[in-house]
Amino acid sequence: MLIPALGNILASAPYHFSHSAYALLFLPQTAGAIIGAAAAGTVQRRLGMGRLFRLGLASNLIAMILLLAAAHGAGPVAYPMILGESLFMGLGFGWTLAAINHYSAFFFSQSASMAITLLNALVGGATALSPLILETLHTHWNWGLWPLALAAGFILAGLPHQQETGGDSQSAFWPRGISPFVLVVLIYALCEGSFGSWASVYLSQDRHLGNHAGTLGLSAFWGSMTLFRTLLAPLPEQWVSRRALLLASAVGIAGCFILLSWLSGTWILIGAFALAGAACSIYYPFIMALCLARFPEENTQVAGLVVAALMIGEGIGSYGLGLLQKLQPLNSIYFISALWGIPLFIGAWHVSRHPGARQEMK
Repeated sequence: MLIPALGNILASAPYHFSHSAYALLFLPQTAGAIIGAAAAGTVQRRLGMGRLFRLGLASNLIAMILLLAAAHGAGPVAYPMILGESLFMGLGFGWTLAAINHYSAFFFSQSASMAITLLNALVGGATALSPLILETLHTHWNWGLWPLALAAGFILAGLPHQQETGGDSQSAFWPRGISPFVLVVLIYALCEGSFGSWASVYLSQDRHLGNHAGTLGLSAFWGSMTLFRTLLAPLPEQWVSRRALLLASAVGIAGCFILLSWLSGTWILIGAFALAGAACSIYYPFIMALCLARFPEENTQVAGLVVAALMIGEGIGSYGLGLLQKLQPLNSIYFISALWGIPLFIGAWHVSRHPGARQEMK
């Protein structure tokens, strides 16, 4: 997801996107995620898991082509291209992540939560590097080189590979009992979108700390998330309960919203975004692992629905904050957002409380 990494660039010449125009860019991504979730199970059953994965890569490739074209255009020309990029990225992200989460649970069934957490750490690592890479390319060459490189990567990843795994024999669109998982991921993603999509704008414009501080804050958030996913995922259950980590994550997310609304100073705020990344690190992958273990016969469909919830929450958190800033400054919105910690804690308690949850989260 490159739009948050482009926040400072899109706010300056030759684009000059307003807060509301920037926020609108996240809506097509949400629509794409909904389409992907509705189609993931059907596509997988008819075409196979490998083709589902490659269709997602093809959507990502189209997104990068549109973004590359936008890099060479001014605001009026670039804006519809970035809207199109957002749509195809949402669709592609939903399909590819549904597929690779299924692969993780299939190939590493004895340590699914570790595999899924490390997988999402890789995604977070790439997201952490993007703001730094884009700022460097924008300063010295052209930021369009990064989507060009990513497009080449998607082409390579889509080349034929080994024999596909078997698919779900049958899959209801909305399996009974999945609602709590979808709801808590949706709320979590609202928080992640509030942090990740607005970190750069919050530091550079709202706190007037400059573009460099905004870039570092965004990278600190995603980089810390990646680091803590990598550190916490391999820890044995005997050392630290994954359920305890899940509950602590909910409390930490609420605390970071409060800190960001109160604190001041460039490096202190960058550090607060790093803490937010640490707090967010394991909530989503642990919930995904629980969900896939609870519905072993419907992995593709439930993975698609949970990924869709993630993307929808990201979209609402990103777009909603743009609208709310017409009524309240972002630091006040962050303070009120600490209340999301309550349903996150209750939801984590609920989905991890049944007797088999300890085994499912190993």
